[in-house]
Amino acid sequence: MARAELPDLDSREHIELFVDRFYERLLADAQLAPIFIDVAEVDLVVHLPHIKDYWCKLLLGERAYKRHTMDIHRQLNSKRTLHPDDFARWLAFFMDTVDTYFAGPQAERAKRIATSIADNMKHGLIRS
Repeated sequence: MARAELPDLDSREHIELFVDRFYERLLADAQLAPIFIDVAEVDLVVHLPHIKDYWCKLLLGERAYKRHTMDIHRQLNSKRTLHPDDFARWLAFFMDTVDTYFAGPQAERAKRIATSIADNMKHGLIRS
């Protein structure tokens, strides 16, 4: 499919599809999957709707997401120290998933937001 034919991240349906594809990749990765599965013990039935709400809040202005993401990741970091390469790998999967399946202003915005999130998490959680 040509880039011009790819959908943008401009609806809940597209964002939900993005999150599903993104997590398929994360959970198949030897470095990141253990963080989600073994350390965070993520229950996808519970977790994915939260993540979908989070990205709908960021990209569409929806108000369903009410959690504090930094606190959640602080708890995770206390169980297993997160490293700069964890954030870099997460971001690489994010960018590649967007670029493979989506195109448009909201897709580009999502990549800028994800870059800021990864930087903020890395600087907020990792102590040199």
